[in-house]
Amino acid sequence: MAEFTVYDETDAPADARPQLEAAKKRMGFVTTLNGVMAESPELLAGYNALSEQFNKSSLPGHAKHAVLITASVLNGCEYCVAAHSTVALRARVPAEVVEALRAGRPLDDPALEAVRRLTGAMVTQRGWVDDAEVEAFLAAGHTRRHVLDVVLGVGMKTLSNYTNHIAHTPLDPAWKEQEWTAPS
Repeated sequence: MAEFTVYDETDAPADARPQLEAAKKRMGFVTTLNGVMAESPELLAGYNALSEQFNKSSLPGHAKHAVLITASVLNGCEYCVAAHSTVALRARVPAEVVEALRAGRPLDDPALEAVRRLTGAMVTQRGWVDDAEVEAFLAAGHTRRHVLDVVLGVGMKTLSNYTNHIAHTPLDPAWKEQEWTAPS
């Protein structure tokens, strides 16, 4: 197994340090994911830029969390499921919604379920989503812009999920309560 260093804002490559300093200001600590990504300042900057844009996207707040958790579950990313579950709960996404997303179960809210389904189809079908799935998403009250915002969220999660798989990123203590194990 290749070992990856988990950097912080004091020992990271020079080009990554400003990104890590900003993350520490924003979150109160440098996540181990950001610390690993710092090996490639370009990956770290790209991931943070996508994250910023996804947070600004037109998707409603709970829908954003549904995209991030669903993509991470389907990609089997234990780190990201724990992290995004914690953040979702802090953002007042109901615990039963977070649990259903973590388990891959349907949601009672039709609009949120449409987000979960479209995200799932996008991840599992590598973007080749059936027109009927897109139409169902639109019929649930979403827009074409929302479809593309889901693409943005899935792209962002692909970067972090794959990084975590390759680097075996250690889980931050802040996410421990929501630790998750991918089904075998």
